[in-house]
Amino acid sequence: MRNVLFICSANKLRSPTAEHVFASWPGVETDSAGLSNDASVVLSSEQLEWADVIFVMEKAHRAKLSGKYRRYLNGQRVICLDIPDDYGFMDPTLVRLLESKAGSFLR
Repeated sequence: MRNVLFICSANKLRSPTAEHVFASWPGVETDSAGLSNDASVVLSSEQLEWADVIFVMEKAHRAKLSGKYRRYLNGQRVICLDIPDDYGFMDPTLVRLLESKAGSFLR
């Protein structure tokens, strides 16, 4: 089982969509969080320690993650999907983007 964490800013649209989309994939356990203090689920050190693979939606998320949580990353792979904050929760276009960009790492 691979533990996969999806991170965006507010944990309201992109990362929860990704968590939902990949939750049914075989061999994949998912979680999601946001980097903002007012996120629906604020990222915790426990989530980072749990994760085998971490996906961020934008380069700015990777930079913030590295700056604020570096000591919890322990060499984990952080993959930037380059998906802008232009989509609603479970937007079909967002789902297709996630499947094409993150799916190749999770097959």
